Amino acid sequence: IVKGELHKHCAASHEVELTSYKEYAVQIQPVRKSSNVSQCGWEPFDKNNYKQLLGALDYSFLCAYAVGMYLSGIIGERLPIRYYLTVGMLASGLFTAMFGLGYFYNIHNLWFYIMAQIANGLVQTTGWPSVVTCIGNWFGKGRRGLIMGIWNSHTSVGNILGSLIAAYWVSTCWGLSFVMPGVIIAVMGIVCFLFLIEHPKDISCSCTPPSVSECFFCFDFCLLIHILYQDTNFLFSLFSQGVIEFSLCLLFAKLVSYTFLFWLPLYITNVEHLDAKRAGDLSTLFDVGGIFGGILAGLISDRLEKRASTCGMMLLLAAPTLYMFSAVSKMGLEATVVMLLISGALVNGPYALITTAVSADLGTHKSLKGNARALSTVTAIIDGTGSVGAALGPLLAGLISPSGWNNVFYMLMVADACALLVSLKILFSFCHISFSFFSPV
Repeated sequence: IVKGELHKHCAASHEVELTSYKEYAVQIQPVRKSSNVSQCGWEPFDKNNYKQLLGALDYSFLCAYAVGMYLSGIIGERLPIRYYLTVGMLASGLFTAMFGLGYFYNIHNLWFYIMAQIANGLVQTTGWPSVVTCIGNWFGKGRRGLIMGIWNSHTSVGNILGSLIAAYWVSTCWGLSFVMPGVIIAVMGIVCFLFLIEHPKDISCSCTPPSVSECFFCFDFCLLIHILYQDTNFLFSLFSQGVIEFSLCLLFAKLVSYTFLFWLPLYITNVEHLDAKRAGDLSTLFDVGGIFGGILAGLISDRLEKRASTCGMMLLLAAPTLYMFSAVSKMGLEATVVMLLISGALVNGPYALITTAVSADLGTHKSLKGNARALSTVTAIIDGTGSVGAALGPLLAGLISPSGWNNVFYMLMVADACALLVSLKILFSFCHISFSFFSPV
């Protein structure tokens, strides 16, 4: 949301009428706190290479998230979920607000913003493995697709609320666009600490003092090394059930989704010529479509009892939809609204299904024989691999967009096609396995 404010379109004075120039001057006045702030935005993002710099911020956050996710699942499964989530949410609030403090303290050093993004990416990895594990503890496999599809709508609702909150202050005081979401997640971390019930059995259990192995502050990193070498049968069982294939499918699906998440407001600003606030508000429609797409994917996959087929079907429809979006979005605001809803549903549907129901199914597969740490580990492996794509997508968009937005959409269509090919491989593998059970020796 703030990208459109960090870098503004600089129109020459002879190209702008006097009245519109006055309005533009009033709009940028709040951020002109020093000589380092120009009419082109906030230094150092006011230069011609601003897309590469903004892409570097995205990559810093998402790369740290991807790397941290692999460790987070291993560490989190050894700690109480409630404590782990609380610390992660408080830290996320701190580093999110830290980025916004650059506005109030007039900081123009690129490395300050990059380090804030890296720290934020690392601490936010505490979230997804923990919450999927918690929900997986409460619901069985029968209706897991629909239940988790509805539950997973919180990601889109959070994107919508975050976009609206950020857009509210973006044109007057963009620092608050970061500080206020940081305060909100920190407050919700306290709510999580007070009220989260990790497992149904916890309701009837008496409170007992935590053992040394459960203490968050007593984690021994020697234990991490031990975990990597123990239980070889568990790892073989884990990777034989499609974890690698679904991880690669999510890598490409998340590449597309996160490119939209990080670059859609700026794209709308450039194509529709809207200000940062209106572009931010309009971009939320992509997540509105994502809510319906996630629920629909879960419902269909429950009815068909085929997660991979559902993903493949939506990915097949997503590729031509992305091409239509790139063409239709230039025809007017109404067409853009329709395509945002459709694209959001088809892009986020497979992404939501893999990160929730598929992860829970694989983590509780009978071949794992009830291994207590499987669900958290599977979730971390799948989402961690997907986050590699989430890091690459915005980075590639920043590098490609100077040559034209059409090339960005071509890149997204190629990524969607790769996700489709991986999903077809999953279908072929599962069909081959099923056929082998009925074939004579």
